[in-house]
Amino acid sequence: MLEKIIEFRKQLHKYPELSGNEANTAKLIKEFAQANNNTEIITDLGGHGLAVVYEFPEDRPSVMIRCELDALPIEEVNDFSHRSTSKGISHKCGHDGHMAIVAGLLLRIKDGFFKRGKIILLFQPAEETGEGAFKILNDPKFEKLNPDYVFALHNIPGFPVNSIISVQNSFSSTVQSLAIYLTGKHSHASEPENGINPAVSIAEIVKRFNDLNQPDINKPSFTLLTPVYINLGSKDYGISAGKGEIHFTIRTSTDEVMDSLKEKLIEMAGEIVEKHGLQLNIDWCDYFPASRNDEECNNLILRASKEHNYELIQQQHPFRFGEDFGWFSKRTKAAMFGLGAGTNSPSLHHSDYDFPDEIIETGINMFSSIIEMILNKEEIIR
Repeated sequence: MLEKIIEFRKQLHKYPELSGNEANTAKLIKEFAQANNNTEIITDLGGHGLAVVYEFPEDRPSVMIRCELDALPIEEVNDFSHRSTSKGISHKCGHDGHMAIVAGLLLRIKDGFFKRGKIILLFQPAEETGEGAFKILNDPKFEKLNPDYVFALHNIPGFPVNSIISVQNSFSSTVQSLAIYLTGKHSHASEPENGINPAVSIAEIVKRFNDLNQPDINKPSFTLLTPVYINLGSKDYGISAGKGEIHFTIRTSTDEVMDSLKEKLIEMAGEIVEKHGLQLNIDWCDYFPASRNDEECNNLILRASKEHNYELIQQQHPFRFGEDFGWFSKRTKAAMFGLGAGTNSPSLHHSDYDFPDEIIETGINMFSSIIEMILNKEEIIR
């Protein structure tokens, strides 16, 4: 079974697709599911998403295991046989491995491991843009699924291979992206006083926003504002710029801290542009709500790790990255856990990263135990 899943992971790695364009990836998942287990498959869920659904005769809660379909716009530098065939696109977040783990559950379920309740294996599109989970939850087809529990994992480089990372409260931070557009007035470069150049305003925004940073993830006030893109004028040396823009990605410990910060940023940017006589437009995008871990779900993760004697690492603070799994945790009991990808593994979103196949079985075992605890036990011990 494991050899088949590893081979499938490499196939998925070779043919990555960006968020919202995962049609072929979804097709590969559907074909794999149909070839290995005959059950209901719901397609075109929230876009290219699909759900493989198992309903058993005896009444029990329903549990959903979620993974992601999409890849990143990163050129792969690795030179192995399963290297990405799509120029400028590659699985540098490990979603190919996450899909392989959930696909592995297809084979476990086929073996008759479960007898009660309902299992939903969800392959979600567009996680990287923060849109996929929201669209899944607002798709009318999701009403039929209506899970009682939702679980997911994320591989975490920098932690020992096959370790389980449990996080109390929120697994990941709240993330929001901000685009600030400034409109002034063009002029001849020799007469900048006759125009309104946004350059000084952009510099002031960068400085004042930077002063708001509280980079210690252990503190409830954790705040990280990262400028990711700046554009000003054009490469015409006789023209003083009349337009400019600056984009930030913003991370906070909770949604509440984010809401308060957004008000402050809007007020601050308004003060700066008014002082310099500019017009201001602001766009918010790529919202990832904090992925809050339900206490009962977290306890199931702890029990599963102990059952298999995996190294358990418990941390109090969320990871800095965003995860649109937070949309699920707003709706129902949910939890994510980390799966150690190795202390020497390249970091996520780096061009030389590759999902380590040796952690696939651990992911399958963890999810299998969690499902069994929910569906097969007489009661869930909290």
